Amino acid sequence: MDIVFTNTVKSFNPSEAGWQFMWVILLVGLAGFGVAVERFLYIFMRSSRGRDVFLRNFGTLVAAKKYEEAVALCKASNLPIASVLGSIVEVRDKGKDAIVAASDAAFLTEAPRVNRYLSIVALIASIATLMGLAGTIFGLIITFDAVANKPAAERPQALANGIAVAMGTTLLGLFVAIPLLIIQGFLSMFSERVIQEMEEKGLKVINSFA
Repeated sequence: MDIVFTNTVKSFNPSEAGWQFMWVILLVGLAGFGVAVERFLYIFMRSSRGRDVFLRNFGTLVAAKKYEEAVALCKASNLPIASVLGSIVEVRDKGKDAIVAASDAAFLTEAPRVNRYLSIVALIASIATLMGLAGTIFGLIITFDAVANKPAAERPQALANGIAVAMGTTLLGLFVAIPLLIIQGFLSMFSERVIQEMEEKGLKVINSFA
């Protein structure tokens, strides 16, 4: 394992063949993990934290017909679901069509914000994999060139260099892509749960006023 780590780190040196692929994969991976962290903070912190308390307080206020206080509670919250529910309560006296229109407008504003950029995480994982494959092909070209053109004395070292490039870039590409795909899957699952809850709770509130 130490040898793998040492050789991987060594592959970033500009004196090594294929170093460009290693740096591109690393930079792409850092960008992907940065997006993933931003999405985690938005989905789990801004869109989910305190949701149960908010819904409980909102339900209590609506049940007591304290609609102005319910609207104020929604406006004071940063939760996406608060925007949807608040827009419904604000137009509760304007008829079902107005309520549905207000709910749809708020939902179409908040839902894209919840799952925004998630496809970019998957895209970056694919790019990392493909860059690793490109590095593999580059390493194989070096290997075949060594077999065809290098003198016998230089051939073993050239072969080793080509195989090292091929395996190193593939390994790094997979090390970047696999975690990103796992993270993207979990984030997508939780973002869908947030969106479905907005739909469900919004519909229940609409039906209570209709």
